[in-house]
Amino acid sequence: MRLDERYVPYLQMARLYHLARLNDRWFRLDEPLVSAFVERWRPETHTFHMPFGECTITLQDVAYQLGLPVDGDYVSGCLTDFHLYIEGGRPAWQWFHELLGVLPPENQVQKFAVNCTWFQETFAECPDGADEETVRRFVRAYIMMLLGTQLFADKSGNRIHIRWLPYVARLEEMGRYSWGSAALAWLYRCMCRVANRHVVKLAGPLQLLQSWIFWRFPTLRPSGYDEISWPLASRWSGYNPGISNKGPRFIWMPYSALDVIQVVHPEVLEPRHTMLWRCRTSLIYFAVVEWHQVDRVLPQFGGYADWHDHWQERAEHILQFDIVPDPGPSHDFLTWWYQHGKRFLSPEMLLGDPRGIPIPDEATQRGAGRLPDMDRVEDVPDRRRIERRARLVQMPRGGCSSFRPVQWRLAVFPHISHIDGSHQYSPEACNDGMPGYKGGKSRTAYENKLETRQPVPQLEQGKS
Repeated sequence: MRLDERYVPYLQMARLYHLARLNDRWFRLDEPLVSAFVERWRPETHTFHMPFGECTITLQDVAYQLGLPVDGDYVSGCLTDFHLYIEGGRPAWQWFHELLGVLPPENQVQKFAVNCTWFQETFAECPDGADEETVRRFVRAYIMMLLGTQLFADKSGNRIHIRWLPYVARLEEMGRYSWGSAALAWLYRCMCRVANRHVVKLAGPLQLLQSWIFWRFPTLRPSGYDEISWPLASRWSGYNPGISNKGPRFIWMPYSALDVIQVVHPEVLEPRHTMLWRCRTSLIYFAVVEWHQVDRVLPQFGGYADWHDHWQERAEHILQFDIVPDPGPSHDFLTWWYQHGKRFLSPEMLLGDPRGIPIPDEATQRGAGRLPDMDRVEDVPDRRRIERRARLVQMPRGGCSSFRPVQWRLAVFPHISHIDGSHQYSPEACNDGMPGYKGGKSRTAYENKLETRQPVPQLEQGKS
């Protein structure tokens, strides 16, 4: 979508103008380079582990690279039940129609997301002579596309979530949000997800990651991109990894150079922003909460991390909080947990309070060295012996080449009534005992027993 001059005042109020200028100057993503860095990402610390130490993307990088504000309210809200939080209780799509003036067809909607192609075709260019309300509708669509594709893109890359309706409904209030911290939180979460070997696609503001790599690692930087402009990510405009040549040492403080300071926007250098670059805090983007752990990468700010100092200064880092009468979970958390949590991990009987189960008297009177009485197990036949005998009998018919093995089988297994392949077994005979087995009878006893059984047909010599 083309950046119209009539959109600029609204984008400046929302503090998204610098990002919008980058929208026409984005560069191609170098996927092998980004993948190599993701392999060195550690979700536990939110840092890249390199041979020279740890490094990461901080709020300072977001401010310099994208020109986004890092100070302000966190970006959060509702993702599904919009009608519960919209003024007047209106359905979400009715509110969508009121703000944008048109509804997408059903084949362009997937739950609460709209295809990007519909946005691009419907709001491609604001008509000439449009009134103020029409311009505001096109601005809302432009901002939703800007946020949904450049900062907070998902793995599909072609859908815009309508979670941005509460924000674009009040264009004048969008400037009070910390878009930089929300973008960094989403990048952290995406890289933590792709660290799992079962995840194959990476989402998030990847141009921020690639620009950070180019600024920090000069040997990985493409040649021929020496002109610096604001925001700093615009330096790589037009970069194509297929045709560019790249010259790991690491630049700890790339933004302190004079040619960089000359193009930096003054708002970025305001103390209320610069002090947050070194703040160890939580980054919030709707349901995503990640930690900004700059204490692990102090050399990126000209400092040095000495872990012994943390213990020496332990008294200065004690948490201060109010003691409440009931420190248990809040009512809101319990409501959410009953709706979405797994309430039962096993039968309710096993999760019950064990103190409510009466203890038998014999358990309380039993001494420490006395074991409980064990139930006697009924005497059952040993099925393993029976199954082993059956496997010995079920031999291939071609396995015997003479009459002697067959005669031996008839003597050892008197319970066989047929030897032509249709074997029949008698459990009584199996339990009588066999020579060579524990508890078995003598061979003479079996020979005597054979005389009382039904005679077995004789086989001709050589048949089996």
